[in-house]
Amino acid sequence: MSERIHASYWLETPEDPQRAAQTIAGEQSSGTFLALANETDELKQRSGARIERLTVLNDAPVPSLPGKYKEGARFTRCQLELSWSVDNMGVSLPNVMATVAGNLFELQCVSGLRITDLRLPPAFSTAYPGPAFGIEGTRRLAGVASGPLIGTIIKPSVGLSPEQTALEARKLIDGGIDFIKDDELQADGSHCPFEDRVRAVMREVHAGADRLGRKVMVAFNLTGELDEMKRRHDFVHAQGGTCVMLSLNSVGLVGLRELRRHSMLPIHAHRNGWGYLSRHPALGWDYRAWHKLWRLAGADHLHVNGIANKFSESDAQVVESVRAVTEPLWPHAPMSVMPVFSSGQTGLVAAATYAATGNQDLIFAAGGGIFGHPAGVAAGVGALRQAWDAAVAGVPLQSRAAAQPELQQAMGFW
Repeated sequence: MSERIHASYWLETPEDPQRAAQTIAGEQSSGTFLALANETDELKQRSGARIERLTVLNDAPVPSLPGKYKEGARFTRCQLELSWSVDNMGVSLPNVMATVAGNLFELQCVSGLRITDLRLPPAFSTAYPGPAFGIEGTRRLAGVASGPLIGTIIKPSVGLSPEQTALEARKLIDGGIDFIKDDELQADGSHCPFEDRVRAVMREVHAGADRLGRKVMVAFNLTGELDEMKRRHDFVHAQGGTCVMLSLNSVGLVGLRELRRHSMLPIHAHRNGWGYLSRHPALGWDYRAWHKLWRLAGADHLHVNGIANKFSESDAQVVESVRAVTEPLWPHAPMSVMPVFSSGQTGLVAAATYAATGNQDLIFAAGGGIFGHPAGVAAGVGALRQAWDAAVAGVPLQSRAAAQPELQQAMGFW
């Protein structure tokens, strides 16, 4: 018997839920809008999507999404699980994406639809080896054996020259930072060309390693066309760099997969654009389902937003994302990745973040939370590390701040 792919959905429909589920199953497998002679019972049994579960939750008088609805319609909300034979599309992540998240969102029988989970059979763990470095490899290359990797984003995000960027990196390195990343907006513009930026920053990284005995990890944003990304990766590697970064929604599954095949460095995977896939609760993806595709494709670090973030996600959503990304994909192939906390993070949320993860295998990236310290960048790095030390020790932040001037000053602007 063929292995099967399972996807779970939150469904809202103006029609009979069973009929709506059948329409979705047909649209995403062997059926179409009318019966065809070649769609035999045998073919449907072999290749049709299967309704595994349909549970009615409640109904609503108005639709969640705009559409063409009959006057007086009521909208039934359900939990739906569908499955497909792997034989339909092969062991292929791009085609899994087309199957579980294709034309179904715009069907007339759908007034709301969100993918809540995704289960792939073990064959995918053979075809897709997942992250090459993950937590262990990242710690080894960053020289951080324990504790969170205290990180930051070069600010301002764009506008600095290569030498100005390198100067900021020097301040961060001398301040004791573990991890630095380009902002996702920083690419290969004329004011800060990629290769010039890498050369300038890596000079500071190597000089810092000579002074401090540890090479800070820098994730250079190489997002671009496939050949550009490979060429940029090779340049970073040749300069002694230890990490590269790409924007997932810009390069797609194929882009990440091909870079994973090529890369000799950890891949820092940024999810910028996540809001248009997830912000409306009746449309798009839950992170629990979405992140699995990118984890399999080879991401070593995955963003999960952050507690008390500057965006629209609630703390509960962030905690659920953390829980999802830290669970093994399979018992035989856990494919561990490093969760990345960012988006308006400061030491004020260190304790809550530690409580959410239950461990310190994470990157905690603060931009303004470091660069805004009134005593300078080094003091900002120190304050953030002191806040994390307090969180792990279970010491209230106010108590720790009383004995740490850098932390006390930081709490005034955080």
